[in-house]
Amino acid sequence: MGRDGGILAITMRAGEARDIPAIAAIYGYHVLHGTASFEIEAPGEAEMERRWRDIVSKDLPYLVAEEDGKVVGYAYASMYRPRLAYRFTVEDSVYIRPDRMGNGIGSLLMPALIGACERRGYRQMIAVIGDSANEGSVRLHRRFGFRDVGVLRDVGFKFDRWLDTVFMQRALQPAEDGTV
Repeated sequence: MGRDGGILAITMRAGEARDIPAIAAIYGYHVLHGTASFEIEAPGEAEMERRWRDIVSKDLPYLVAEEDGKVVGYAYASMYRPRLAYRFTVEDSVYIRPDRMGNGIGSLLMPALIGACERRGYRQMIAVIGDSANEGSVRLHRRFGFRDVGVLRDVGFKFDRWLDTVFMQRALQPAEDGTV
């Protein structure tokens, strides 16, 4: 159920090129009005398509949530760092259409993304959350087993203020000794 008490009729599927306009609009809103992203200018559709193609070309999951045939959110995993030693670690990103935030869409996307990464054999998922005041994102990640691992203080400057970056981590596969 959504926060408004209504039942969510959300379907999830792999993102496709036809979703890029909606994805660009969702991300653009968050760039221009929020601190989840430290980008200052919203990238256009061509750049968002390039980014999408880069993710899917590496067989990483890129999911969209649809409601009544419209994209209301998306989530994807990217490689955490380019160096080979990090090849089993991914970073997650989740963005929700502003008028649908707080209605449980992130709680549908997150386990689907985690599962897709587990099936691909990744070992760790890192959340790099813009702005320590982004309580919704921190709560979402905690709900799905992420633990706090650190905060970089005052590393971004946006909207005339300094912003933190919060790091959270979740094991996707147990360690060789059985621990997670």
